[in-house]
Amino acid sequence: MAKGQVTRQTILERAVAVSSVTGLEKLTIGQLADDLKLSKSGLFAHFKSKEALQLAVLDQATDRFTELVVRPALKEPRGEPRVRALFERWMAWSRNTILPGGCLFVTASVEFDDQPGAVHDFLVRAQQDWVDLIATTARFAVEAGHFRTNLDGKRFAQELYGILLANYHFTRLLADPAAESRTRTAFEHLVARSRAV
Repeated sequence: MAKGQVTRQTILERAVAVSSVTGLEKLTIGQLADDLKLSKSGLFAHFKSKEALQLAVLDQATDRFTELVVRPALKEPRGEPRVRALFERWMAWSRNTILPGGCLFVTASVEFDDQPGAVHDFLVRAQQDWVDLIATTARFAVEAGHFRTNLDGKRFAQELYGILLANYHFTRLLADPAAESRTRTAFEHLVARSRAV
């Protein structure tokens, strides 16, 4: 990897960690330059604008999410085992130490849900891809005979998403020690309701 690529990677890793705490809106080239002992002009040369930096941060976080959650889960057999792997990997993602402030996608979704533009559009595409993956995984569970034939994959995806977002809120904001236990119970109820009879 060339020196410029190494520097860019270092910048992005720091930017992802900082953004998970402060949000993408408060992330600045100046702050990153200070944190990494780089010149502002040198850092600016890598990204050219705040929006370009924000998009690069989201792209980096998406790659990390794919590496830590999606790819390992997709190695599991189609059907309920893969659904469970997605759930477990996503639970682990929310506790990921590379994100000291928690899931960057949750933070960014709150920041940009009503702001039109490239960052909003990136977030919509990334979250839609994730929802589609969950729905497809549920449909594969139907094909494998694990889930009932009339299962609505999109509804399954929305319910699972809701369970995990509630876990995130109860764990991080409310610091509820019973949150994970209730989350696992809710997941098991969802799977039980989805199974083939």
